Amino acid sequence: MNDSWLVGVDLGGTTVKLAFVSAYGEILHKWEIPTDKSGKTVTVSIAKAIDSKLNELGKPKHILKWIGMGAPGPVNTETGIVYKTTNMGWENYPLKDHLEAETGIAAVIENDANIAALGEMWKGAGDGAKDLILVTLGTGVGGGIIVNGEIVRGQNGAGGEIGHICSVPEGGAPCNCGKSGCIETIASATGIVRIAKEKIESDHRDTSLRECLDITARDIFEAARKNDPVAGEVVDYVAGHLGMVLANLASSLNPSKIVIGGGVSKAGEILRSKVEQSFKRFVFPRAGEAAEIVIASLGNDAGVIGGAWIAKNQWLKSQAQPVL
Repeated sequence: MNDSWLVGVDLGGTTVKLAFVSAYGEILHKWEIPTDKSGKTVTVSIAKAIDSKLNELGKPKHILKWIGMGAPGPVNTETGIVYKTTNMGWENYPLKDHLEAETGIAAVIENDANIAALGEMWKGAGDGAKDLILVTLGTGVGGGIIVNGEIVRGQNGAGGEIGHICSVPEGGAPCNCGKSGCIETIASATGIVRIAKEKIESDHRDTSLRECLDITARDIFEAARKNDPVAGEVVDYVAGHLGMVLANLASSLNPSKIVIGGGVSKAGEILRSKVEQSFKRFVFPRAGEAAEIVIASLGNDAGVIGGAWIAKNQWLKSQAQPVL
């Protein structure tokens, strides 16, 4: 396996992250290319980037065994069809077929949050846990659920859509999915900022947040660390709702690890500890005893490592070898 590499690809809204990864999960080379937001030349760009990197390294193409790629939105992993992506206008798009045609390498496609969960399970904060929930807090809220080492995909690829669990049943903010009150409207970076702005307008107490020209989620957590009362109440509200959603999931799934990732997770312990407090309040006690809440450790590498994980499994299956 030492002379066999896997390709992990994580398709984001701004950049496509790529990595050559060993069969043992070690990133050998990683780089990024801009995302074609029209969606028309994504696979062509990936193929050119792979060939260019191989030429730069002086490596033959046959060293690359499989590609594992994460894409936003529901995915049919059997066919490699992406059902729908809002940002790039894909609908029932045969991503696997296009990627294989352009690269000449066998490929497997998975939802981007799912590959991040697999990456954290394999080499990150999941620490090998076979029952794991990952929630990613970024511009939106994503998620991946692993049960007995397998991703929960559901009947039509919508399994693990944690961001669209309803947390405010009446009077919640509208969500991009068409509903309202989803946890995405509260625990995403955009949701946190919205809540803070609303609170600043309605709350006349002194707060350092009024001095911010363009408030970010980071500003809010920084102010909360400095005991700003308004910022503290915003963080408490956000963590309270997220803890409740994760508690309800844990009461159903009984995981051993709950991993919080995404840009908002950089807030660290102030977020984790408050989510844990809410979680313990709402979770079924025995399920709560089993679950450890941790901050993701792989950062932007989670997707490419998870992509390598699914690529490795498909490669071993094609070789009729047991999956390690």
